[in-house]
Formats: sequence, C-alpha cells, structure tokens
Amino acid sequence: MKPIAELLTGHDSMSYQIAPSVSVFDALKLLSELSVGALLVMEADKLVGLVSERDYTRKVALQGRNSKETTVADIMTREVLTVSPQTGTRACMALMSRKKFRHLPVLDGTKVMGIISIRDIMDDIIADSDLTISQLTSYINS
Repeated sequence: MKPIAELLTGHDSMSYQIAPSVSVFDALKLLSELSVGALLVMEADKLVGLVSERDYTRKVALQGRNSKETTVADIMTREVLTVSPQTGTRACMALMSRKKFRHLPVLDGTKVMGIISIRDIMDDIIADSDLTISQLTSYINS
C-alpha cells in the first residue's frame, strides 16, 4: 500500500484552489480550465472547504440560483474529510467509497499538501496491478 504523498509528487494539485468570495460562475470556469471536478476552498493558507461540480448541480442549478450572483462560500462543503500524506491509497479509496465522494484533500498537520481524486487512486491501483502482473509473468516465463 503506497502512501498518498507519492501520488502528489509531480501533481500540482495546489493550483486547484479558489477563495470563498469568488462567484460560482468563476469557479466553474476554473474547474473547466483545469479539467478537474473539485477545488480546494482556501482563505490564506487555511482550508475552509471544498467546492465541486456536484455542489454546483445540487445547490445552484437544481435550485434555480444564479451562478454569477452566488459565491463559492454559499455552496461549498464546509465539513471536509482529509487524510495525511502517510495514508495509504487503498485506505483513501475505501474512505471515498464509504462516504460517497470523489475528492480528498491531503493535509500534513494543518498545512494543505494538495487534493487527490478517485481517478488518481484508480490510476495508481491499475498501474500497481499491471506491474504485479508483469513481474509474475516474467517470473513464470523464466
């Protein structure tokens, strides 16, 4: 089981952040530009929430609100579950599956290290499985 910190290496997920005062419309533009599904909501260096496409769908679009007049603070998830950089990838996947969410901020104490998605974890597990299969095939053929 690989620590989640290894998934953050070479992964600039700290650029996936926004201030709570920004409009939901601007948050949607940033989500689109970055091709991601969620953003860390930060005030200075402090994580104050998470905003996702799902938040927009449920709290703006389906309620008939205006995304240019609604702020990220109005719709963000405030009670965010986090993991430490030492948390294993499988433990993260189990947590995400059990709680039914797809994005997980990584904190080292109070310092935000980044955010991982279920896709990051699945890609890592697939790569690990491919490596194991390759090694076993090589062992069997030698």
